[in-house]
Amino acid sequence: MVDFVLRIFARKNSHRNSILDQSDMSDMPVTLRSRTFEGRVAGSHLLITGGVHGDEFEPMEAIRGLIRAFDDESNPLVLIQGSVTLVPVVNEAAFVRGHRMADDEKDLARTCPGSADGTITERTAHALSGLIRDADFYIDLHTGGTELSVYPLTGYVLHPNAEILDKQRAMARAFNLPFIWGTSPELKGRSLSVARDAGVPAIYAEYLGSSVCDPVGVEAYVDGCLNVMAHLGMLDRPQPASRIEHVVEDTRPDSGHMQICNPSPTTGYFQPAVSLGQTVKRGELLGTVCDATGNGQAPMHSSQTGVIVVLRTFPRVRKGETVCVIAETEINS
Repeated sequence: MVDFVLRIFARKNSHRNSILDQSDMSDMPVTLRSRTFEGRVAGSHLLITGGVHGDEFEPMEAIRGLIRAFDDESNPLVLIQGSVTLVPVVNEAAFVRGHRMADDEKDLARTCPGSADGTITERTAHALSGLIRDADFYIDLHTGGTELSVYPLTGYVLHPNAEILDKQRAMARAFNLPFIWGTSPELKGRSLSVARDAGVPAIYAEYLGSSVCDPVGVEAYVDGCLNVMAHLGMLDRPQPASRIEHVVEDTRPDSGHMQICNPSPTTGYFQPAVSLGQTVKRGELLGTVCDATGNGQAPMHSSQTGVIVVLRTFPRVRKGETVCVIAETEINS
């Protein structure tokens, strides 16, 4: 087996300024703290990121676990060829704040490609976009954060380039979570929007959330990343039996835009009547929104048939916020 070689690429100011310092200095560039591991044999460069939102913890721990595996002196993970760059926490300013977003209240996943001289989130998006453009393949790990839980899934944009789309489909299958969701390539501001424009095959993954760090989700993420590395020929690792239950591709313009789905009609307390991963039909009760005392109940019914892939677990909901997302298994054009 080819010997393992480790390189850590030094980045300007990476040890001189913390992300908190940078958030107070609008003229300072943001440097994402990362580790890069290489094999002796040249090959594809894979980028894996977590913590695009500061309240998504399974990705952070999974990527730290991958770093520990590569660093293990007694039994290191052996990278046969190519290279992988691991970024456990992209949005450190949001993470330290304990929030989805940094102090500027900008969603990093709506801000890409960002700006080198903008707010802290814009500068972080700019730094992330540079890493994405330098990659040959990209995996972005997410969760539902503080307020939502997401059924374990991998997703990709329905890229207009058939060769890139096929590579993304193969990566999603290799990652091996129960649900695969191909959605609109037209959405802007995302990490995958940058990858789309740069011609970099990319997938994202989602696994639960709700302000916890589920060890089962962490393990699934570690395994998924290793599966993709093996698929790309970077690791000597057998592919496991498939766990895939559903594959849905939705070409409609707003498909994949989770924050606009099933918006609450009022501000109040959301009581779900469905569960994550459940199949629902049109007209089925999704849940009820009421005021703090339980009065003024507003039932919400599904206008779709499909699988509940996102469900609100934080009961307080504001008017217009999503209570659930349904990946439609019966799509009417």
